[in-house]
This record gives sequence, structure tokens and C-alpha cells, in this order.
Amino acid sequence: MDLKEGVQAAAPADDSADMPEDQAQRVVEGARHLSPHLGERMRAIQLFGRSIFIRELLPQDLKIELETLTREQAMNIARFLANVVGKAHARQMDEDTRSKWAKELSRARTGDLKAPSWLWSSVVDLLTIHEKAYLEHCRLYALNESH
Repeated sequence: MDLKEGVQAAAPADDSADMPEDQAQRVVEGARHLSPHLGERMRAIQLFGRSIFIRELLPQDLKIELETLTREQAMNIARFLANVVGKAHARQMDEDTRSKWAKELSRARTGDLKAPSWLWSSVVDLLTIHEKAYLEHCRLYALNESH
């Protein structure tokens, strides 16, 4: 099992979108729409006053090892994930809002990154949080195995 805290989304949201107020429930609902098989293995709960989502881990849930990817592989993965996230957000918008959002994304590109700064920052923050949590899990697992 994998437990993570549902935190406030960094990406802008459409005020008229029908989204759960609970952050973990928002993550679970997003997973159900993006990947129904994964979403059905997730639940949102309250734990110690925090909004948490639990995910059942299966052997086929591979972790992306960023340091082993070639540039081309990393770009293909980034393109695929960006497409998934973009479609998920676009589904929540009407045509006029989608058009405005696309213009904002184009306008907010930064230098050679060709990504809005909020998106780049969010991805870097997410990778950092994920890697820290994974390393902490490994540390605790090693401590438990040594007893």
C-alpha cells in the first residue's frame, strides 16, 4: 500500500468545475477518470487530521527511474504525461475556457523550457516530494528488516 497526502493543486482550476473539496478525494477522482483501473485501487481517507489517499501497489506499477532515461525517453514520457494531464484539465472546461487556457499556456512559456513556470515548478516539486517519500520508505523498510 502507498499512502500520500492530498495537497492543494498548484495548477489553476476552473471555478465552475465540479471538483471535490477534499484534496485526497480530488486525486482519487482524477485517477478514476485518467486511469480507471488505477483509480479503483485508490481510496481517500482522513488520517491524523490530514487528507490522505491510499493506493494498492501492484508489481506492474513501475517507478520511473529518471536517472536511467535517455533524453529521448524522458521527452517521450513528459509528452505523454503532459497530454494526459492536459486532457484531464480540458475535460473540465467549456470551449471558451479551453481556448483561454491554451492562450495562457502559450503566453506563459519561459525561455527554452517551453513550459509555464508554475507547471515546471509543480513538476519539480512533485518529483522532489516523491523521491523524498520513496527514500524515507526505503530507510524505514531497512530499519524494520534489521530487527
